[in-house]
Amino acid sequence: MTAVGSDTETERIRLLLRKHALVNALRYGGKANPKAVAGKAFSEDPALKERGADVFRLAEEVAAEVSAMGLEEQRAAADSLGLSASVSKEKIKQEHLLPPLPNAGKYPRIHVRFAPNPDSVIHLGNTRAAILSDEYAKMYSGLFTLRYEDTSPSVKPPMPEAYEAIKDDLRWLGVRWDEEYIQSDRLELYYEYAVRLISLGGAYICSCVPERFREASIAGRACPCRGLPPEEHLKRWDAMLGGKARKGESVMRVKTDLSNPNPAVRDWPAMRIDTKPHPRKGTRYMVWPLYNFASAVDDHLMGITHILRGKEHEVNTQRQIYMYRHFGWEYPEAIHYGRLKIEGAVLSKSKIRQGIEEGLYSDWSDPRLGTIAALRRRGFLPETVRRLILEVGVRPSEAMISWENLEAINRKLLDPTTKRFVFLRDPVPLRVKGIGGEHQAKIPLHPDHPEWGHRTFTITPSGKEAGGTILVQSEDAKRPVFRLMNLFNVRVGSAGVGEVLGEDLAEARRLGAHIIQWLPGGSCTPVRVVMPDATTVEGVADPALAEEPLPGTYQFYRFGFVRVYREREGIVGYFAHQ
Repeated sequence: MTAVGSDTETERIRLLLRKHALVNALRYGGKANPKAVAGKAFSEDPALKERGADVFRLAEEVAAEVSAMGLEEQRAAADSLGLSASVSKEKIKQEHLLPPLPNAGKYPRIHVRFAPNPDSVIHLGNTRAAILSDEYAKMYSGLFTLRYEDTSPSVKPPMPEAYEAIKDDLRWLGVRWDEEYIQSDRLELYYEYAVRLISLGGAYICSCVPERFREASIAGRACPCRGLPPEEHLKRWDAMLGGKARKGESVMRVKTDLSNPNPAVRDWPAMRIDTKPHPRKGTRYMVWPLYNFASAVDDHLMGITHILRGKEHEVNTQRQIYMYRHFGWEYPEAIHYGRLKIEGAVLSKSKIRQGIEEGLYSDWSDPRLGTIAALRRRGFLPETVRRLILEVGVRPSEAMISWENLEAINRKLLDPTTKRFVFLRDPVPLRVKGIGGEHQAKIPLHPDHPEWGHRTFTITPSGKEAGGTILVQSEDAKRPVFRLMNLFNVRVGSAGVGEVLGEDLAEARRLGAHIIQWLPGGSCTPVRVVMPDATTVEGVADPALAEEPLPGTYQFYRFGFVRVYREREGIVGYFAHQ
């Protein structure tokens, strides 16, 4: 068989995998299962089993590429390869299909958006809007806009590095966007619409002391500024832009119904003076739009048809509708879902940022966090996150998930495609007597994939007692009797010394002997594993681990799944789960 590494052979295999991935995706709601895709390829070309691990890696790549396509795009690709008949042989299943978008038929093309504030990276909570929007864009062959809402230099100061970090996380999640905007680049446009709104009589510049305005608003009364003519408010607006009004002295407010039952909706603030330098714009601007004004203007101008966001934004929807009425615009369809929480994880961006600044967390990828950066670092798969979000869906009630939910999905995806290696935490030497000849143990790289091969460990007797030295975990060395994995049974006498009892597996079971992993006493690879609580475990691993293409995710026997990196201090792993 030609080597998978050659360009011609790799392209042939990718084409074969793409064919099966398209069929699989169209049968199962647009998502291709890499294990099923690889299985179909092995059935069609059994010789591929000789390069099983490489083919599985290619299957993951191809399945991810196909899954990122919209259903219509998948159908068109399948048609171009003559696969329509194959797809129609079975009933197409829809896994975790989202409910239809409301009033989708009234729009020529569906247009959704994800609008993060770049004051931090994204986490499991705000990733929900990105994935749901991405899924709907694919479902309807619509448009997806990425928009950075970064116009709060004092309240939510943007982080310069977050703009690219967010895009990196989205790409890793398989989220694709068609256009990209940064609100801090659009200040002049917001100024234009502020003047229009004031001229229409839909907004005014309020110079009331905040406490006095609040008293009037709660009582349902107009403040003294509200009834002044638009000409006066345009002068006040010019004063704000010209620096004649200081921070806190003037704010632009949108006129609403003063009898609205929610005081937070009454004449909400739309523009304010903020003199803190902006990371991208410096001190060029001192009048900045608040969230509701900039978001509402952009949703209209960009042609957003459907907004997916949390229930906490329901009051913002009410506020923005008033502004839309002043302009004579039609408000997009708003879908509000319940808050997503994960047990034991901090999802508050402000708390995470504060923790990093105070040294509580190492960075945004600290394993204790629920950020996408942290999940990536630990070896969670992008498909795991997407499946979790789709299972929760757009339900309006609050969703509480556990790490066990997330781990169960990730384990199911990782287990069939991940190599296994021996890892010993806190290793100690053990002298085994009575070996009586050279013994070899073959440890499979995966018990379900013999085509991946195995690792061969050898123990050779030396000295008068025909003994040999191996490494075991310190906790295992305290057991009175055990079986060395794929080797023989051992009874421990004095500390650090054991004796061979025989090779019979049935005898080990009769004695209740645990099967433990071990390594020859020669060269091993030191590995430090960072656990989810940020504590560390020191140990050694099969030296073949260091020869693997790192970073990579592997399963350590009797330990768990670990994402392994080659860092400056050596080989470091980040524990995902058991």
